[in-house]
Amino acid sequence: MRLGSLKLVFVMLCCVVAGAGMVQLAFAQAPKYVSPPAKANVSLGSTAITIDYCAPSAHGRTIFGGLVPYGEVWRTGANAATTMTTTGDLQIGDLKVPAGTYTLYSVPTASGWTLVVNKQTKQWGTVYDKSQDLGRVRMAAGSTAAPVETFVIGFDKTMGQTTELHLKWAGVDASVQITAVK
Repeated sequence: MRLGSLKLVFVMLCCVVAGAGMVQLAFAQAPKYVSPPAKANVSLGSTAITIDYCAPSAHGRTIFGGLVPYGEVWRTGANAATTMTTTGDLQIGDLKVPAGTYTLYSVPTASGWTLVVNKQTKQWGTVYDKSQDLGRVRMAAGSTAAPVETFVIGFDKTMGQTTELHLKWAGVDASVQITAVK
């Protein structure tokens, strides 16, 4: 190779290395809000319920009435849609839910919550089709003893065929009773 060609190769390599450094710097400066996958499971006799979701964190932000607007359908988590799979028929509040897989949305308001059970699955969390709703159920809205940094879906007070589904984040604890139907 000639000296001129070597200089050109050297300059090109320097540009590539500098460009890579700029990309790393840009990513290092951006906040890294990661919403990891999470799962909630419960067994009600022979009926198994599994909820798959991604768990966002507050990071000092105002959550309900801020990041999650009041009165609008929320994906109930982050990233892909939150899914619930049940191996048996359920009664969620006053809604009958046949065995199968569903997407869970919610509608938080300052005065209460609504759980939305939707028949559409495998979509991104912000893709909501109201015509696919199986139904909606009012949830009891309470508060947590301390603010919850990372969103959590869980089951509590499980006895026999009955449990409570809880959605907890920031200072909110929204819940609804679930019963396995024989």
